Amino acid sequence: MTRGQFGFLAGFLVVAVWALGGAGAAAAATVAGLVGWLLVRVRDGDVTVPGLADRATAARRR
Repeated sequence: MTRGQFGFLAGFLVVAVWALGGAGAAAAATVAGLVGWLLVRVRDGDVTVPGLADRATAARRR
């Protein structure tokens, strides 16, 4: 599956959840998906928790 196909599928599913369950359900599904994506990235070693903390504090300093 290409990134474009995956993006289409993700967008379609968010809209489908929105249509069936409302905006709150769509927002919750999106947040759950983002948390899952982040956990996989951390598990694979692409993102580190200290690195995320450094980014968050650097953004606040601006």
